[in-house]
Amino acid sequence: MSAPELGATAFALRDASRPLLVLGPSLGTSVTALWHDVVPLLDDDLDVVGWDLPGHGTSPAVAPGSLDDLTVADLSSAVRALVDAAQAERGDPGAPCWYAGVSVGGAVGQQLLLDAPGRVRGAVLCCTAARFGDPGPWLERGALVAAAGTPTQVSTSAGRWFAPGFLERAPDVGTRLLASLQHADRFGYAAVCGALSRFDVRDRLGEIDAPVVAVAGADDPATTPDDVAQVAGGVRRGRLVVIHGAAHLAPAEWPGRVATLVRELVSEGEAR
Repeated sequence: MSAPELGATAFALRDASRPLLVLGPSLGTSVTALWHDVVPLLDDDLDVVGWDLPGHGTSPAVAPGSLDDLTVADLSSAVRALVDAAQAERGDPGAPCWYAGVSVGGAVGQQLLLDAPGRVRGAVLCCTAARFGDPGPWLERGALVAAAGTPTQVSTSAGRWFAPGFLERAPDVGTRLLASLQHADRFGYAAVCGALSRFDVRDRLGEIDAPVVAVAGADDPATTPDDVAQVAGGVRRGRLVVIHGAAHLAPAEWPGRVATLVRELVSEGEAR
């Protein structure tokens, strides 16, 4: 299928004198809701642009059945087009970028590094995996959401996304993210479930030569530290970081820690 239409958010887009960082979301979140507290810690030194999954955030709603065969490779292709547009706007067409993504956003990061290795200088891949379990549960979840909507996922997602006690400490962050889930388009959400059911790059990780920081939440039940360690250990230049007190949405739970990891990766790469 052709690449889906994705919305983009230019958090800070100035000129080609600054490295470009591209941010990717998790299933059920908008990129703005997820990276809201990280971007202000980075945009003094970086140009930052984010992208949204089909039917999420700034991306248009999805017609029933139109993305039934969606793959992570399709999302990767669409993200490459957004990067091209951002680099052209900055006056640096064709230049590579830096990347950071969460869960399915991290899967897209892996696919970008495989499909267009010269386009991504390095990546911070949070709470992600090279394979997201068996296809069956993803297809079941997608069918439920397509029939009954994303509100069916709010309760279970709250338990998956946040470490114990986080919602009590930061209710505004939890409300922001769960609201983005509740308003996500049901057919877009279901399409991404299908894409995740088909994603498996375990046997290709060794092709990735760009530096990768793989970030795990110690309390993440969805993509466990072992899942993330497989990514870190499978690529040629990977490093595993486990954040204690984090579950599946590390940039929302620990924005300062994730911002530091991004800044360190970019600084080390730009200094070479």
